[in-house]
Amino acid sequence: QVQLQASGGGLVQPGGSLRLSCAASGSIFSITGMSWYRQVLGNQRELVAIITSGGRTEYADAVKGRFTMSRDNAKNTAYLQMNSLKPEDTAVYYCNADVRLIGSTAYQYRYWGQGTQVTVSS
Repeated sequence: QVQLQASGGGLVQPGGSLRLSCAASGSIFSITGMSWYRQVLGNQRELVAIITSGGRTEYADAVKGRFTMSRDNAKNTAYLQMNSLKPEDTAVYYCNADVRLIGSTAYQYRYWGQGTQVTVSS
């Protein structure tokens, strides 16, 4: 099995910064893509950023120029650097990963982290 551990959330003032981490562990052969989503209670889940195994990134329009996603393949970890935070960035942030497992590399599975709360408020 594979587990994703999201961390780094917290309370920050508008204009501040946070860095989220998502560490994958388990019987991992490789990770193809990783992504960050966010969701406010009662709202639809929103894709925030994605990154390929080669490091190519895409961002939602709402966060372009402010958020940066990266990854460390040796550590099976993805990061989301969030700068110039706004109150509308407040949400639970979830990471996910598309994983190939040791012993069954012909298939790919999607795993989700537990989420970490980000609150932007003065």
